[in-house]
Amino acid sequence: MKSGKFWAWVTFILGAAYFFVPLIATMEFSMRMKRGEYSFEAYRVVLGDTRFQESFTFSVVAAVFTIILGVLLVVPTAYWIRLRLPQLRPVVEFVTLLPLVIPAIVIVFGYIRMYGSNSPLPFLSSDMGTNALLVIGYATLALPYMYRAVDTGLRTIDVRTLTEAAQILGAGWTTIISRVILPNVLIAVLSGAFLTFAIVIGEFTIASLLNRPAFGPYLQNIGANRAYEPAALAIIAFVITWGCMSVIQVLSRFAPKSANRPN
Repeated sequence: MKSGKFWAWVTFILGAAYFFVPLIATMEFSMRMKRGEYSFEAYRVVLGDTRFQESFTFSVVAAVFTIILGVLLVVPTAYWIRLRLPQLRPVVEFVTLLPLVIPAIVIVFGYIRMYGSNSPLPFLSSDMGTNALLVIGYATLALPYMYRAVDTGLRTIDVRTLTEAAQILGAGWTTIISRVILPNVLIAVLSGAFLTFAIVIGEFTIASLLNRPAFGPYLQNIGANRAYEPAALAIIAFVITWGCMSVIQVLSRFAPKSANRPN
């Protein structure tokens, strides 16, 4: 028994070292911009860069629209599958997994082929059309995570009983979804939303090939031309991503615990 605990601690320490040592080294390097002393000069330079502010703001706005699109698409679909069409669930789950096996570069080249300036639907000829396609592409990449988060939330509630009760009181389908189902799965939706936010902030391929001023291409450009600022940006991106994951963990504590109610 003691031997088992010993090797468990050894495994934990090795795993923690594998994770934290490169992170600490990166942070230490990012603080050496001023020769002979440690400082946060690289962070000051990065945070004061107008390109950083513009690209980060662009990605945050894109993430907000992506989350809205994902919620509008996934919540009614997952709800209807659980309520009326459970036989289609394997098909829907397969479709939602496709973004994990289809590279983002395939999606963006499909956009360029179908919506380029010479196509019947030249969305890419305008900034608004390009931004719309970017948000749709981001929603596609985030679909596996958003769908599974919402589906897990729906498992914790009695969808059929809530629906029948709302219908008895005269509620329509829009009211049922927006005022009955959505509030009950709000924690799950927020979990999917924060995962979506983390994906959008770090995404590079689609934004780069569509020539959008997003945060991902900015990270790559800085990394190719600077020394200390990329390390600072890596730490900032890490903090943002793990901040989102921490919020998910906090929110999960408020989620309903009964996961096997009949539907």
